[in-house]
Amino acid sequence: MEVVGIRRSFGWPTMAVVLTCAFLVMLPQVYSVRYIVGSRFGWTSNVNYTNWAKDKHFYNGDWLFFVYDRNQMNVLELNKTNYESCNTDHPLHNWTTGAGRDVVPLNVTKTYYFASGKGFCYGGMKVAIHVENAPPPPKAAPVRSGSTNLLSSFKGQILIPALFATAAVWDAFLLLW
Repeated sequence: MEVVGIRRSFGWPTMAVVLTCAFLVMLPQVYSVRYIVGSRFGWTSNVNYTNWAKDKHFYNGDWLFFVYDRNQMNVLELNKTNYESCNTDHPLHNWTTGAGRDVVPLNVTKTYYFASGKGFCYGGMKVAIHVENAPPPPKAAPVRSGSTNLLSSFKGQILIPALFATAAVWDAFLLLW
């Protein structure tokens, strides 16, 4: 009776594989950033959005979160010419969902131009966001020759993989048994 319980239970190696896969799926989301446009002020009039955006780096995969009064304002994506003249009659995209909580994915490397219609653009409710590809991760520092620790090298390159291999074989044995 107890053997059946062991065969059907998931061991820690199986759980480790599942967690590793979940981590790898979520990895791109870890590096993306969600910016609340205007920070604590949100998307409203009397905020200088050029100053808000000037010291930030927006990367492909980041998100903009617009928080505003849904009864008065909206979020429109414009081309550069319409952005500069505050012409909101023909937006490239209307991100307004009606809830006053709109999320815009920055998934193309380009300059995005956002403004609020209904005359609010003339009051400064507009922002240009330049999106670029993320820089490559920093490279590991080179290992100085002669400074490798034999024990850490043994643990990292032999012992730990051997433990995982042994656990995987043991788990397979229990599942087949």
